[in-house]
Amino acid sequence: MKTVGEKIKSIRKINKLNQIEFSQIIGVSQGTLSELEKDKYKPSLETITALRLNFNVNLEWLLIEEYVSSNSGLFCVQLDDLESKLISEFRKLNVGDKQEIQEIINLKLKRYKDK
Repeated sequence: MKTVGEKIKSIRKINKLNQIEFSQIIGVSQGTLSELEKDKYKPSLETITALRLNFNVNLEWLLIEEYVSSNSGLFCVQLDDLESKLISEFRKLNVGDKQEIQEIINLKLKRYKDK
């Protein structure tokens, strides 16, 4: 069974982020992240919220040691390398840039549907 710290580390690794990048996204220092990953202490409510908002983390999975899911993991679908990289890079963008990317995707999908 993984601890909360191990789960936080696995979220970071899945998203292919180093501690500095990940800590900036969730709003803690790199030192704090290191301590969290080593289970020196439990994450704050703000950190848990940041994990949920930025990485769509299932909070039951994160917080309940013996959580059992039909998906038995963090995601419902398997991502290929390109999808994983796109998501990882997308999360680093500001809201305006994310909206611009969404508009581009919508244009591409519309063109695809029109064929």
